[in-house]
Amino acid sequence: MEHAGIDLKKEQQASLARPKYPYSPAARFFFQSMDLFTGSRTTLGKAKLIEMLAGVPYREWEKRQRVRMTRRHGDEGVVRGARELAGWAREARSNEYWHLLVIAEKMREDGARDPWYLTRPIPQMMVAGYAAMEWALSLVDIRGAFLFNAEFEDHAEHTYAELVRDHAEWERQPVTSELVRKHGRAETWADAFRRIGLDERDHMNNSFRFCGRDDWVVRYAGMPAESDDASS
Repeated sequence: MEHAGIDLKKEQQASLARPKYPYSPAARFFFQSMDLFTGSRTTLGKAKLIEMLAGVPYREWEKRQRVRMTRRHGDEGVVRGARELAGWAREARSNEYWHLLVIAEKMREDGARDPWYLTRPIPQMMVAGYAAMEWALSLVDIRGAFLFNAEFEDHAEHTYAELVRDHAEWERQPVTSELVRKHGRAETWADAFRRIGLDERDHMNNSFRFCGRDDWVVRYAGMPAESDDASS
């Protein structure tokens, strides 16, 4: 999800200025529960947990769409839509994993240790619980699952914008890791995390499109090409 010519600082400021999506009661409960569990202050450890959870819906959707393609292989429309959704889910899951690696690299550079809630088996239990919730929601209402994910990604976008705002020192810290530099070509840690925040906006936008809420898409100069709604 690398895009040339984007003013990352401008987009971070746009994230801070834009009101958060009017979250559903379920999403508000989810975010408040996370704050009670991890603390209200956003830290790299908390961002790491967010990324561990962020890839879960995409993994579940990709699996579901591959089953649909097998069962409905004779229906060209279903297969085409399922292939598009599975492809997006695979790309988004890979992108979320890259975010996780970037955070781990920053924590390694800072000599920071994982907080208690990232000690095994706690994160594995949280991921398993989130996967079960996403599986059930997708089974009952796939568009509702997309909308919940859009809320999650909106929350993540604002979280990263605030995280960069709260760490002015990152503006002066150069990125030396090739792992981090090869995505987004960030020169500073501030821009590396701004790029992650913009990725989350892209994920949110696609989630809105797939649930039929194009009116909520946040458009910006240099954004990825829009995809058609392939949900069902």
